[in-house]
Amino acid sequence: MNHYTRVLSKNDELPPFDELAGVIEANHPDFVLRVEEGEEEEWESLLLLSTDEVEVALVERYPVFNGSMGQDEIADLLTDLEDAQPLSGADWVRAYLEETQVVYSFQHLQGAETVDGLSALHALRSAIFDRGESILQADGEGFTNEEGYHIVWQFSDAAAGPWNMAVLQEDVWQHFAMDLGDPDHRAAFMKGEVPADLQAGTLNRLR
Repeated sequence: MNHYTRVLSKNDELPPFDELAGVIEANHPDFVLRVEEGEEEEWESLLLLSTDEVEVALVERYPVFNGSMGQDEIADLLTDLEDAQPLSGADWVRAYLEETQVVYSFQHLQGAETVDGLSALHALRSAIFDRGESILQADGEGFTNEEGYHIVWQFSDAAAGPWNMAVLQEDVWQHFAMDLGDPDHRAAFMKGEVPADLQAGTLNRLR
């Protein structure tokens, strides 16, 4: 089954192809970015691949409007949120999705299974996300806020390890790093609370 991550943006300005390709060229010289559909000036999909032609990710840009593929993507994500926790984070994401203008869908391909390939994919995704007014979504993980902290739990029960999280309290994001496998940490997050043995504060993103 294919794995997808997404950038969900309120900013409908097209990220210039030259800018995105430059990020890959400067930081990941063993990889290249190509226009798969459309033109450089108005690209619809991009292909990230290694210089030896191993495909890493297909990036598809879906503007959101009535009857569009982007609208279908938003509808599917809203369905996935029906039983999501914590409720405060899920409600915030629902409101955000109602204002989303563009969905950038990253289909992870064979090359994303390598450390270098995944790093190049993250760099490309970050180049779009860091343009602002965007959140992230990952299949089997959940959603972030605009700072990149995880705010909705959609992990499997087997999830473990450190992760940067946030809960919304009185309209303020409380950021903290928790252990996904710690049952007390997990229970507190599900209730929209900072775990009792942790201190909220601004942290560097883990990813």
